[in-house]
Amino acid sequence: MAHAGPGPGAEAEEQEEEECFEDAVDRSPSTCHMDLHTSIQETQAALNLVLNNKFSQALDLLKPWWRDSMYHALGYSSILVMQAAMTFEHRDIQAAMATIKEALQTCQRFRKRNSVVGSLSGLISKQSSLQEQEMHAEICYAECLLQKATLTFVQDENMISFIKGGIKIRTSYQIYKDCQNVLSASQDLAGRSDSFRQFEGGVKLGVGSFNLMLSLLPQRVLRLLEVIGFSGNRRFGLSQLRDGASSSSLRSILCALTLLFYHTYVSLILGSGEGNLVEAEALLEPYQDKHPKGSIILFYSARISTLRGHFEKARARYEECISSQQEWKQIHHLCFWELMWSHTYQQEWQQAYRYAQLLCQESRWSKAIYVYQKAAILSMMPQEELERTGENVTELFRQVEGLKQRLAGKSIPMEKFAVRKSRRYKAARPVPLVVPALEMMYVWSGFTIVGKRPDFTESLLVTIETAEEQLRADPDPSEFHPDDSCLVQMLKGLCLKHLGRLLQAELCFTQVLSSEARIRYDHFLVPFTLYELGLLYKQQGDLAKAAAHINNAKTNYKDYSMESRLHFRIHAALGSLKGSPVGTP
Repeated sequence: MAHAGPGPGAEAEEQEEEECFEDAVDRSPSTCHMDLHTSIQETQAALNLVLNNKFSQALDLLKPWWRDSMYHALGYSSILVMQAAMTFEHRDIQAAMATIKEALQTCQRFRKRNSVVGSLSGLISKQSSLQEQEMHAEICYAECLLQKATLTFVQDENMISFIKGGIKIRTSYQIYKDCQNVLSASQDLAGRSDSFRQFEGGVKLGVGSFNLMLSLLPQRVLRLLEVIGFSGNRRFGLSQLRDGASSSSLRSILCALTLLFYHTYVSLILGSGEGNLVEAEALLEPYQDKHPKGSIILFYSARISTLRGHFEKARARYEECISSQQEWKQIHHLCFWELMWSHTYQQEWQQAYRYAQLLCQESRWSKAIYVYQKAAILSMMPQEELERTGENVTELFRQVEGLKQRLAGKSIPMEKFAVRKSRRYKAARPVPLVVPALEMMYVWSGFTIVGKRPDFTESLLVTIETAEEQLRADPDPSEFHPDDSCLVQMLKGLCLKHLGRLLQAELCFTQVLSSEARIRYDHFLVPFTLYELGLLYKQQGDLAKAAAHINNAKTNYKDYSMESRLHFRIHAALGSLKGSPVGTP
């Protein structure tokens, strides 16, 4: 993809009304040298353009200097990496990778010959212009390395790439640790110069992100990483990111977006509950004023509304996000995914199908998951409604296996799950899945979200109890019958828990556990049910019983679907039982 442009001042000629909100204001100097202060200002201007949906203009602003200025290089490569990560297009990934390699070379030219630690005293003793550049070069180099590692994981399908990516992450982590040492030893200089505050913002973003990311990892993984020097402290990571978000540095918005992603996605999918939505709203508020039509800001605003159970308000925001820009269609796809789930929570199957269909047609992220999801939604429709769509559910499920892909030499766990579930339709006489859309809703932590709305939770319970009755009345049970019955009981237990009917929920969960010997295929149901029962006991205040059930799931089960996902959740749940900070509603 080519983004040739007339230069950094081009967009000034086409000022639109909304450009008064935080758009680019500084122009490149006419000299052939780009000083550190101006390069940071220009990169900030480009970031503001991105936040106002002017993606091409941001690239045009950075392009003339990206081979000569470390910050222009970092900004230019960041935008291309963001695009490649969203499109999954091979040519976008290749273009981004080539750009990062050059960006690393640009940063390398400004780095000190020996390590930052080796020159620690020299950097601190006198803050000359050159030494400031060396400090910033370390931070920019570490950020580019992280970007390269991310793309390395998705570019090639072999373990060598995976190892190469891991080495880059370790190098980046070590640079951030070294820079943290510089910062700790330089506290008396804090506030003296804008350059130092910008450096501090970069350290807080990197150190905070690494600590937060590593703290999420299950103990067995973390123990292996600690051997090669990694360690993660969630409390410290969150505090670093909060400090960075409240600063006035270039990276304050990146710290804020990292925290938003953690509170609105990571803590829900890989955690035991919910993120801190009060903090998420406070983080977003100033950017809503500065970038009122920015698609990224609108998207997070919609996501927070979803997590609060305000589905109608969320839908309006997602639609506003879609109409806010047409350049990056991938942001539309993120909205389609969320809109599909919003309608699923309310069992509005026709509308949910519409967005599932759009994802199948337009997005390249995971065709297997999209087709499975579409088929699962169609399975929930009344027969006459299904016939009006003209879709063949059996054929859709049969397509799933052929659409599976591999990343870093490994299958995507969710795709493996979808493939395994869809195999029931390969038989000459297929045995339909029971409430497959609700099962996927559980997998994506949807019951935690819909649980905020008793009205919709009651409606889900009615659907689940109808499926329960049908299974009970089946005159010729299939080999999948015990598994289907256990799935229905687990989902029923979740609805009852969110409705406050805890004793009935406990009965549903224990019924699954007592049927363990009869389960033939869906072995994930028992460890996941143990985990859910543990959370139920925690809610009742019986922490010893809660820990016992969650530890049972952790230590006595292996080789089941979505095992890694459950271990992330178990790690978070056990941490919360010990009083670790995992977020509050």
